[in-house]
Amino acid sequence: MPAVVVYDANVLYPSTLRDVLIRVGLGRLVYPKWTERILDEVFRNLRANRPDRDPARLDRTRRLMNDSIRDVTVTGYEHLIDRLDLPDPDDRHVLAAAIHAEAHVIVTRNLRDFPSDRLRTWGVEARHPDDFLTRLHQDRPDALGGIVADIAVAWGDGFGPGDVLDRLAIDAPGTVALVRQAVGDRG
Repeated sequence: MPAVVVYDANVLYPSTLRDVLIRVGLGRLVYPKWTERILDEVFRNLRANRPDRDPARLDRTRRLMNDSIRDVTVTGYEHLIDRLDLPDPDDRHVLAAAIHAEAHVIVTRNLRDFPSDRLRTWGVEARHPDDFLTRLHQDRPDALGGIVADIAVAWGDGFGPGDVLDRLAIDAPGTVALVRQAVGDRG
């Protein structure tokens, strides 16, 4: 049975990484979870940092994310927040969602905000997206190559898997090196 994982806002912000992580869920490699509060942070930051993005398209992206995977949104976790102790109190809601969803992994770029000694109590660990995807690739070496190829098709003419890997390398360079090796794409 695939693991339940919670995606933190910072891994859902970059579009290529977000696409890969959602497709990992669609492929049932994991059962991804997030909360409306996590998505609020993602889309608030996208609006602030990318004013060139059409707000209607951002709203559509959010709807599609929530509609793409059944039972992806965690609710009813709020009662746990005040019981948790993390270096950044604003991250407690992510751990609360993980606990409530019975997730064993939080995928986040901010590992220092989720110290292992504080997560271990709850049976949760934090993983950087590169480590998370590398482990998935090691378990299912064919899966990420297929996901990358599907994204390239979705991007349309003129784009290939190498273009997707180039963009993904910003957030997951180790994974990209392994995928390039597996699919024979050195470019």
